[in-house]
Amino acid sequence: MRRLRTLCTAVLAPLLMVALLAPPAHAGTGARVTHETITGHGGIDIPAKVITPTGYEGPRPLLVMPSAWATNDLLYVGAAKRLAHESGYQVVSYTSRGFWDSGGAIEVAGPEDVADARAVIDWALENTDADPDRIGMAGISYGAGISMLTAAEDDRVKAVGAMSGWADLAESIYANETISYQAVELLIAAGHLTGTPGEELLEMEREYRKGNVQPALDLAPERSVSTKVDALNANGTAVMIGHAWNDGIFPPGQLTDFYGELTGPKRMMLSAGDHATPEAFGAVGLPNETWSELNRWFDHHLKGADNGVDTEDPVRVKPNNGGGGWASFPDWDAVSDGSLDYGLSEPTRTWDNWQRTGGLTGEPEPGWDYGVGAGRGTVAESGTLLLSGALQQFADIPTGVSLPLVNRSYAGVWTGPRLPEETRVSGSPEVDVVVTPEAADQSLYFYLYAVDRYGNGALVTHEPYTLRDAEPGAPTEVEVRMEPVVWDVPAGHRLALVVDTEDARYTDTGSRGDRVEFGSTEQAPAALSVPTGPAPGDLA
Repeated sequence: MRRLRTLCTAVLAPLLMVALLAPPAHAGTGARVTHETITGHGGIDIPAKVITPTGYEGPRPLLVMPSAWATNDLLYVGAAKRLAHESGYQVVSYTSRGFWDSGGAIEVAGPEDVADARAVIDWALENTDADPDRIGMAGISYGAGISMLTAAEDDRVKAVGAMSGWADLAESIYANETISYQAVELLIAAGHLTGTPGEELLEMEREYRKGNVQPALDLAPERSVSTKVDALNANGTAVMIGHAWNDGIFPPGQLTDFYGELTGPKRMMLSAGDHATPEAFGAVGLPNETWSELNRWFDHHLKGADNGVDTEDPVRVKPNNGGGGWASFPDWDAVSDGSLDYGLSEPTRTWDNWQRTGGLTGEPEPGWDYGVGAGRGTVAESGTLLLSGALQQFADIPTGVSLPLVNRSYAGVWTGPRLPEETRVSGSPEVDVVVTPEAADQSLYFYLYAVDRYGNGALVTHEPYTLRDAEPGAPTEVEVRMEPVVWDVPAGHRLALVVDTEDARYTDTGSRGDRVEFGSTEQAPAALSVPTGPAPGDLA
């Protein structure tokens, strides 16, 4: 319990600090902030901060901002004042249903939350000088999800800014049938700490404690904008996504998939950080790249500004390491322009490496298998929610591993040749391997590292994968797509793949004493494909 409180505090602290540091209104700032109570769906009271620009004539474009999970209507006041003062937006920032002093109960971005957002829009149109033809929504995390879900249902919303949000809720918290333990525990604890969980959330929690995630999976589609992408496309909603490579609550892969399905105006920015860290301080009103681009996005789509948004390459990525600048592409597929393709060879001992290690070779090498013990961890880990991503973002300190210390009795390790020149990993690496478990349910964790000459590895990306209801002793072909990333690997370093069966970020399946084999066959050769992009020196 102490560990859970510590995790909850660490993750909530940045967002709560943003809310508490939001500057108060002062005369002459060009924006007036008032507190209002808006009637939401079912007659509940919704606290809201209404930020009105001064010195602007005529109807103003409206921005509605639902608060993030466990935060309140103070969250966006700093950014909202800048948007009002500098660009003339009428902004309403409100506390989402069930949190703090807002009425109702937490519905996890359910239909009631969408109805609340629509009620806030109605109130703003009736009580402020907002233009009904120029309405946008924006939010961080929970607020991002509610904004996109509302835009799918309400065609009055012309543009959306979704920062650190989700598209597929099930894929976020149950990727490849693996429970994202730290994320789920954080969300549950924060909900109890700062709000009133609704009955559906309480039922999901009760079943989750019993090991049953089906109630959560049953509710996820209605709360996932990925199931409503046709409505967004039909509405022509302009969607901007801002996200972090290391987001531990809503990993970026489900958003890159969603982005590809959008047919209307769209933009995506991916950069270093963890959940909400790239844009959190911009919410206070501090200079911030994501919020600056969001301002341009709304200026173009709500105010008709000829600012180049419609002519620029819409996909913008910044490497997760090294402090490199932004690179722009016409679509997500263009982020990758090549690949490093390896076969996995059988792990063996050699004269210069006494631990069993496989090679990442130029050609597939079928006809081998390699067994390890299951249910025990190694020093290979994905890191700690929020903390690891923040260290990567602010201090360029990656989640690391000493490859010689990875216990080969409980992990498979494969290393590649030294790279002759700096190489940019750009996209989603893919692993194919034959797995033979002793248990019907078996978790696996795939880690891709960039390793220096001393065997110190920096975690480039990872992915959990759980076999469910497998036939014990029967070979199963496993295909894993790891989380997308842009990472610059220095010349002379090499790539390494590690696969083990335990990670503190997730709920593991499989028992100590069981074993699992990795293998390669003629029909399904074990392989690793690492997408590459233009080298840093090749980018304008």
